[in-house]
Amino acid sequence: MADATLARLGVIAEQRWGLFTTAQAATAGVARKQLSRMAAAGAIERVAHGVYRMAGAPVAEHETIYATWLALGGTTAHRTGTEVAALVAAGTTAAAVHGIGDFLLDELDFIVPARKGTRLPGVRLRIRPLTQDDVLPVGGLPTLTVERTIADLVDIATDMSLVAGTVRDAVRAGKLLSADRLSDHLDAIGRHSGCEVAADLFELAGIRPEGFRGD
Repeated sequence: MADATLARLGVIAEQRWGLFTTAQAATAGVARKQLSRMAAAGAIERVAHGVYRMAGAPVAEHETIYATWLALGGTTAHRTGTEVAALVAAGTTAAAVHGIGDFLLDELDFIVPARKGTRLPGVRLRIRPLTQDDVLPVGGLPTLTVERTIADLVDIATDMSLVAGTVRDAVRAGKLLSADRLSDHLDAIGRHSGCEVAADLFELAGIRPEGFRGD
């Protein structure tokens, strides 16, 4: 019975960075008391509120982000139809997942389509409209694209020198796929301030991305 239980949990966890939630376990017929006994026996390890890792599963580089996404109710990392994931890594959290910028993640940042409450500490939930073109799965996590991430950092008033460093990292790593798309995102922000955000940001970064149409 114990082996069968572990097998059921393993099927779930192998699709989600070796992690599973108590809600997912309940759906598989595993009660919280069973999880507590399994954790005490070392078969699973609690990594966040309501989130466990299978014993022996490697610790993912961004496990804290992944575990928080799961704890908040993240369900699928892939877009289906015309819908966008209901919980998307954003801001400095998205930058960390992309491996660009130099930020201390003292708060994990996610975008949601409607008001959503949470008691998890160190979590920021923001309501923003997103399209399919704004989001892609990175390592299985729904995340703002690099272009949308950079624009989002500007939008939430991140220190521009840090944003410039993020741009440099993205360009040098070949992760900035469309300078014009980034420019369009930044122009939308600039219209509220009357600034040429894209040109100013690229100048501050000391780099001119290939394909940037600005003068």
